[in-house]
Amino acid sequence: MPDTPSVLFVCVHNAGRSQMAAGWLTHLAGERIEVRSAGSEPAEQINPVAVAAMAEVGIDITAGHPKILTVEAVQDSDVVITMGCGDTCPFFPGKRYEDWKLDDPSGQGIDTVRAIRDEIRARVENLIADLDG
Repeated sequence: MPDTPSVLFVCVHNAGRSQMAAGWLTHLAGERIEVRSAGSEPAEQINPVAVAAMAEVGIDITAGHPKILTVEAVQDSDVVITMGCGDTCPFFPGKRYEDWKLDDPSGQGIDTVRAIRDEIRARVENLIADLDG
């Protein structure tokens, strides 16, 4: 891996889980890790409940916007983390892939989204520790 590893978070709508994960990784790792997120079927906007849940812990993800998953984004990433997007993510030999089984925050209330947010934080902390080696 290069000096600055890159991580791509992928979920279907790129509006909840992947945006929260990108927010956590950016917040916790700073510039040590390059962060990307994308979706196989991007939504029009980030899930407002996910935005609210992240704001509660001092992380503003309002600047993000759902983006379409591209082959280039996968090729340019060292680690690809999928979150319920099935087989839509292109596979390239030599890349590190992880599939995080997480509930979809879409249509959920704030209490449920808080639990998802906190689970994502724990997984991101483990990822950072692993990448920092």
